[in-house]
Amino acid sequence: MSGAAASGAAAAAAAVAGAAAGWLCAPVTVAYRGPLTPRARTGVAVLTGAVLAALAVRLGGRADSVAFAYLGVVGVLLTVIDAGVRRLPDRLTLPSYLAGGALLAAAVPVTAHGALRFAHAVIGMAVLWAFYFVQHFLLPHAMGGGDVKLAGVLGLYLGWLGEAAWVTGVVAGFLFGGVYSVTWLLLGRAGRKDELPYGPFMLAGALTGILFGGWFAR
Repeated sequence: MSGAAASGAAAAAAAVAGAAAGWLCAPVTVAYRGPLTPRARTGVAVLTGAVLAALAVRLGGRADSVAFAYLGVVGVLLTVIDAGVRRLPDRLTLPSYLAGGALLAAAVPVTAHGALRFAHAVIGMAVLWAFYFVQHFLLPHAMGGGDVKLAGVLGLYLGWLGEAAWVTGVVAGFLFGGVYSVTWLLLGRAGRKDELPYGPFMLAGALTGILFGGWFAR
């Protein structure tokens, strides 16, 4: 099987597995968003499948792919919840520190420079958490506590992939969120003091860093 065919097969398998995981995990959102319609549940499944397929193309069969698949599933759930009710539940973010750290640590022995990568992951987590915490402390109406907790998780994953992915993911998140906020202000859909969901843009930025951070570093 050629490299392209193998990559396509891996992406297809990841899409199916992701869709199944999204379908099974979608009920988690009910506690926050209310009743889950079949259409909404299908949407969660399709989005999760698409995210995991993209990650499979980027990571292939690497040992850290399981860790990133976990982030993909949880990330979609957080996106759906935050977009609907402006909340990033501790029930999903806090366990992700332990789960993400454990899954990345498990990949250390079979990953080139694994120990160094893990050290970068821990540093990336701490720096991004601190960066968001300062923003939350200075502008609590603009940056919620849930965003701070999510930032640490994303910093962990982006740090594992390296400086280019970390910087790309952080900048992309701010860019996506800024464009959305300005657009809504210009359209009169939101005021300057209205709270807008920032988690989905943080997650979209992180996905951008994961998928394209290496490309920008070339």
